[in-house]
Amino acid sequence: MSLHSLGQTDLNIQVEPYISAEEILQINQELAQTITQHYASSKAPLIVVGLLRGSFIFMADLVRHIKLPLITDFMTVSSYGNQQRSSGNVKIVMDLDETIDGCDVLLVEDIVDTGNTLACVVNLLQARNPHSIKVVSLLDKPSRREVKVVVDFCGRQIEDQFVVGYGLDFAQKFRNLPYIGLYTGSEG
Repeated sequence: MSLHSLGQTDLNIQVEPYISAEEILQINQELAQTITQHYASSKAPLIVVGLLRGSFIFMADLVRHIKLPLITDFMTVSSYGNQQRSSGNVKIVMDLDETIDGCDVLLVEDIVDTGNTLACVVNLLQARNPHSIKVVSLLDKPSRREVKVVVDFCGRQIEDQFVVGYGLDFAQKFRNLPYIGLYTGSEG
């Protein structure tokens, strides 16, 4: 069955609601307020970098609440493929268009799991001489950490559960759910 043939009801059968759209809005507003306060006195340009694909919905909502001038850019990195767990092999698929030399970089993640992807991206960006690099993640699974990474601004810590919706996917499906849910099954 293709995604195009799945209706919203069919998607919900495989996903148990976990974090509501209302809770996500509150998380975004609180994160944006904290981020705005953090960067308010900085003289460096702020570049918000989303890690595609999972962060695109979160980043779009988050930047609308940040009350500062900013530039947005994106990177595509992959470590999951069509699996529920990170392979640990990080591949840069699409790099930044903007230069980050001397800028404050806010790296946007949908979820930090093993830390492998994030550590790789942070190391890559550090070599480009930014003024600072901070990480904001909607979700964090510290129990799964294999590599030490810092999540400077965290929306919510969660247990080791596989979640989808609000940009998070399983095999590129479920990103369009307006809430975050626990993935409960696979398609036949």
